[in-house]
Amino acid sequence: MLLKPLTIKNLKLKNRLVMAPMCMYVSDDQGFVQPFHPIHYGTRAIGGVGLIIQEATAVHPAGRITGGDLGIWLDEHISGLKEIVKAIHDNGAYAGIQLNHAGRKARVPGAVAPSAIPYSPKHQTPKEMTEADILATILDFQKAALRANQAGYDMLELHAAHGYLLHEFLSPNTNHRTDVYGDRKKFFTDVVKAIREVWPMEKVFAVRFSGSEFVPNGVTDLWLAELINETKHLGIDLIDVSSGGNMIEQEIDLYPGYQLPFAKTIKALTKLPTIGGGLIDNLQFANQALINEEADLIYLGRLLLREPYYIINHANRELKEDVPYPEPYLRGKK
Repeated sequence: MLLKPLTIKNLKLKNRLVMAPMCMYVSDDQGFVQPFHPIHYGTRAIGGVGLIIQEATAVHPAGRITGGDLGIWLDEHISGLKEIVKAIHDNGAYAGIQLNHAGRKARVPGAVAPSAIPYSPKHQTPKEMTEADILATILDFQKAALRANQAGYDMLELHAAHGYLLHEFLSPNTNHRTDVYGDRKKFFTDVVKAIREVWPMEKVFAVRFSGSEFVPNGVTDLWLAELINETKHLGIDLIDVSSGGNMIEQEIDLYPGYQLPFAKTIKALTKLPTIGGGLIDNLQFANQALINEEADLIYLGRLLLREPYYIINHANRELKEDVPYPEPYLRGKK
């Protein structure tokens, strides 16, 4: 199943393999694309994945995880982002972008959050957002989505996982507000609505969630399935399931595929296609996850950092099937 095509709206994927968004921290301090980025993403497209989701890209300067994050808060960012899209497209994959605001986990000046609770003793205490701040941030996401479309991305992923701003609003551990945004679903819903006003309906709109916070009273896969079912009519097409990241004291039992159970629950309860994964290091394991209906697509992360051409080099040995080998590299094929 791993090498079978899959169509989700405009995405006519050649296989079920996705490169997960992973921060590279090599932008300049203004968030502009560097020569590294098109090479990095184009290389993984050559390696055979069907969909590449670009690293968390900040919708506001104060929403960067670090000063090395890519940005999409300026119109001037678009030309560089187009270079990434072209590198991905020219080498046979679809291009997705993950929009993010780091919230209280920002390591740049000006961190904000739903409540003034620092992530750790090493992090700054964030400013509690006013309603005006919230409305401005919703507009930041909307403008970023408009720029992403202008840059030519095929799909957009909203980052609501890993303890960043959207996740912070969703969690009772980090949202202690008493105003209308004390409703933990409201900020997320408002951002989705704003993005869908400018992101073409024919293009895939995905959301990344943390299926568990691994601490008491946190967000769970069951609660997220309820949220998704209440909001999917707004135009949510695909759910990317990760976990953790919101609480520093989390204890996670790490093993290959450790996040797949959350993806399976959300897939079953929402009937939306899901992307699942977590430390998956071989294609047989990934294929079995699809057979077991734990997900519809499988993301690979660290594996593709170590071996960009893992798929084209190992599909025959692990799955007994060839995938098209890049013609310029045929002399190196074993």
